[in-house]
Amino acid sequence: MQSGNNRTKKQRAAIILKTLKSLFPHAKIVLNYGNNWELLVAVILSAQCTDKMVNKVTAKLFKKYKTLNDYVRADKAEFEKDIHSTGFYHNKAKHILASAKIITNRFNGKVPASMRELLTLPGVARKSANVVLGNAYGVIVGIAVDTHVIRLSRLWGLTKQKDPNKIEKDLMKLLPREEWFRFTYLTIAYGRKYCTARKHNHDECPLTQALEG
Repeated sequence: MQSGNNRTKKQRAAIILKTLKSLFPHAKIVLNYGNNWELLVAVILSAQCTDKMVNKVTAKLFKKYKTLNDYVRADKAEFEKDIHSTGFYHNKAKHILASAKIITNRFNGKVPASMRELLTLPGVARKSANVVLGNAYGVIVGIAVDTHVIRLSRLWGLTKQKDPNKIEKDLMKLLPREEWFRFTYLTIAYGRKYCTARKHNHDECPLTQALEG
């Protein structure tokens, strides 16, 4: 879906952002959590898994493991069974339980509030860190680039990159900083409702019409 006109990428980005905001004025994270640690757990579990499945798993998980210390003392084999449905449960269990110990010992029991510190936690890359920072602390230092953002930002002609970190840099140049956080959730909502990864007629997608109008 490439527009045939001569708009710059920045102009395209502005049209996309305006259209997305009108379509989804209340777009936000759909993962359920009760505190910053549970947010981090949910984000780690969401890798290669739907938010719907993560919420189903955490509904039970967060009742069973009520405090950070519960994760520190957790039995790894039992914890793997508890999160089995989210897939890649060996690595996810290892990362979550190790992060619980690191946060307890190194960060006084509080999820770090900086990109640099979050990236020291196992299983946390820039996408996850951006999600945690924005939702937990209102700290916006980048754009969370998930599969929807990768696919659609390329489709919209905002980037030609395939690497999430390079895509993030391209998008940060095109979008106002105050919109970085929101852009992820707007794009996810659009990808789910109008422009799924399944093959379909892009001419019927609202943004196709907005960009070519």
